[in-house]
Amino acid sequence: MPRKASKKNHYFTKVHENAIIQYSRVDDKKIRTELYSAYIGPAFNELVDKIVYTYKFTSLPNIDYLKDECKIFLVTILDKYNPDSGSRAFSYFSVITKNWFIHKVKKNQKSIKKEVYYDDLPNEIEELHMSVTNPYEAMRNQYEFWQHLMAEMDQWNQNKLKENERKVLEAVKILFDTANDIEIFNKKAIYLYIREITGLNTKQVVNNLNKIRVKYRVFKRKWDED
Repeated sequence: MPRKASKKNHYFTKVHENAIIQYSRVDDKKIRTELYSAYIGPAFNELVDKIVYTYKFTSLPNIDYLKDECKIFLVTILDKYNPDSGSRAFSYFSVITKNWFIHKVKKNQKSIKKEVYYDDLPNEIEELHMSVTNPYEAMRNQYEFWQHLMAEMDQWNQNKLKENERKVLEAVKILFDTANDIEIFNKKAIYLYIREITGLNTKQVVNNLNKIRVKYRVFKRKWDED
């Protein structure tokens, strides 16, 4: 078990980082519980609180409830953190936490703007709604595409990639895994997310993303031809 950090240290120190790494590498429930209670839980509490106040998420309704919900969500994805990916646990969970609250902000804004009672809908809109076709086939095709792409990316990772290319590839996979919690999907934001996860500068991120794009184009061409 790692030593407890001094109270003078920051809330997410190397001690907490090591606790998360140890948690990800053991299956013993007792050890995991001890690690979470002593180190990971308190660090997550501080992380969520800091991000909420730093990025002004305090305006969200029921913010105390949402903070608790976010902390529970972080616990459920602890197993997804891969210490061998090259990204620090602090960066990994910070990005996910920010994206989680951004998603809640967007969802709240949409709810306010689009709140319309069903009885007030025009007849034309109601008829259009009733005539919509079943989207199952398109959804199924999309699901199969992403499943095959993720499997293909795992194969890329088994090849002898350079260290920075491997870091960027792992960061891309992290963003795919948490895509449902990301509302800001523009080029600048994606680069920022990847920089935070990998610790690389913009030029390094761009160079290695270009290598991944080449692999993706080959995959997409083969997929379209099948």
